Amino acid sequence: MTFCNLAIFRAPPALRHGDAPPVSILIPARNEAANIGPAIDHALAGGGEIEVVVLDDGSDDGTGRIVEERAASDPRVRLLSGKGLPKGWNGKQHACFTLARAARHDVLLFVDADVRIAPGGAARMAAHLAARGLDLVSGFPRQRTETLAEKLVIPQIFVLLLGYLPLPMARAFPSEGFAAGCGQLMMVRKDAYVRSGGHAEIRTTMHDGLMLPRLMRRTGGRTDLVDATPLATCRMYETWPEIWSGFSKNATEGMAKPVALPVWTILLLGGHVLPYLLVVSILLSGGTGPLGWSLAALVLVLAARLATALVVRQSMLSVLLHPVAICIVLAIQWNALVGAGRGRGRSWRGRTYDAS
Repeated sequence: MTFCNLAIFRAPPALRHGDAPPVSILIPARNEAANIGPAIDHALAGGGEIEVVVLDDGSDDGTGRIVEERAASDPRVRLLSGKGLPKGWNGKQHACFTLARAARHDVLLFVDADVRIAPGGAARMAAHLAARGLDLVSGFPRQRTETLAEKLVIPQIFVLLLGYLPLPMARAFPSEGFAAGCGQLMMVRKDAYVRSGGHAEIRTTMHDGLMLPRLMRRTGGRTDLVDATPLATCRMYETWPEIWSGFSKNATEGMAKPVALPVWTILLLGGHVLPYLLVVSILLSGGTGPLGWSLAALVLVLAARLATALVVRQSMLSVLLHPVAICIVLAIQWNALVGAGRGRGRSWRGRTYDAS
């Protein structure tokens, strides 16, 4: 499936005439002083008719002051201040809902504060949205990874996406089961967003990248997932604790479900780890056993992993240590599932939410 998906996994084409609809770039920010300045600067430098609206969601690190400085020097920048989190809402979903209501343009681009939009990135997404008659388009930015933990875990997003979501079927059939997206970079038409109820309908979720595309499809919208690596970059997490916490927070809304996770465990261990173990075991035992079949399986796994890494520009270290990374991902998922079963809440950005 990986090779089939890679054959059609493309970025929106570069604009020839520069005619893309105006875009409201919406950035929810809570304690993002280290990120918000560069995020705004890259958004403004992207070209096209845009506005950049930032909601400061109760930050205590000077995030709002940085946005105010940018707004004072560029009228395209606006700052909204959060008024507290209503009961029953996730912080990011409430921030995005507030930003959408304040947006002035008909195309909305929700962007995390750690995302750096490339020149023309927003315009290319908007042109793709219009040309294909879509209501939502999303994609994973190129993921910057510098530490060993980042190089191991973060690339697995693309392994799972391209290895297990049949993109041709996702584009051919409107079922919400084929919906997918990335909360780091998600563009919607405002009228479709309002019609669906927007983030108010997914107010409790931690996984807007999955739940908003599903909502759009459920309410009659059309969605697409594209290669966004040329459109933006992101350094999602920098330390091992951040990676563990970040991937754990929404695990129970994805893989880490009581029925689904055992199936995923069999698929991932059997398909990505077992071929390595079989080849090593056969070689150490003197070459007895189905070495040919095991080598063929190993070659296929490595080929798919290498092809993915080349397309989305990942470290070769992540390819070499692929089975280790799979085991780490499964450990995170099982830890999240066990924690939810014990009633352990999910914490993020200084807030704790009920387990689900």
